[in-house]
Amino acid sequence: MSFLKHEEIIKRCEKINQSYDIDPSFFDGIVDELLDSEQDTETVILSGFQRLLTEVDHEIERMEEFTSMKPNCFMGCAFCCYFPIVITKMEAKMLFRSIENFSEDRKKAIYDHWENYYEKQQDKLQKAMAMDYEAPETKLEYKKLNLPCPMLDPETQLCMAYEVRPIPCRTYLNYSDPQVCADQHMPKEPFSYEFLYQFYFGSMNELIQALYENGEDVFVDYPMDAWSYDYLPAWIKQWKEGTLSEV
Repeated sequence: MSFLKHEEIIKRCEKINQSYDIDPSFFDGIVDELLDSEQDTETVILSGFQRLLTEVDHEIERMEEFTSMKPNCFMGCAFCCYFPIVITKMEAKMLFRSIENFSEDRKKAIYDHWENYYEKQQDKLQKAMAMDYEAPETKLEYKKLNLPCPMLDPETQLCMAYEVRPIPCRTYLNYSDPQVCADQHMPKEPFSYEFLYQFYFGSMNELIQALYENGEDVFVDYPMDAWSYDYLPAWIKQWKEGTLSEV
């Protein structure tokens, strides 16, 4: 099988920068539709959370079609699940509320996994959580710890909350030989669509703000939670300990 080389990937991705225009109406339309709906506030928020995350996937697919690229990531390929995942407190609360709506069996599997995870990974977590997530060297140093994401099923190597996985998990894709991810901590071949975060988060913030200003119970401390960032494992630890305060 032939794979795209790094130079060709860069060339095609430059085509996105030069010629592709992201249409914000795809994201805005989701917000407008939900705000006009008759659903209860929690349903509106969680539906918006999942739909806006999914829209990021759709936007990436549109860009891939535009550049004639197809990712070579495959089910069970979890090398990117060892990178640091940093999200806001608002996203963390929506993520946990979404998981609470999973089936009982699925919730139990996640919660049981977390119990084992925080016991088994205690030493690595202590080192990882002490890293400055804004420092440029952190991504590599974190990856070197070989600390799996707390959402990664150690048996199947699949995400246990795939449909609500955070933006960083969706925007890192490899269009080259997948072996490069196995051979290097930070291979140059994969491409990141992290710039899509502003469209997703801007729309999510718009939805929460509109509900908040309308006096609805948005189950987050808005706007403070929208600007408080930390590692995903840190938020899960707070949630497990009951210290992830809600209003």
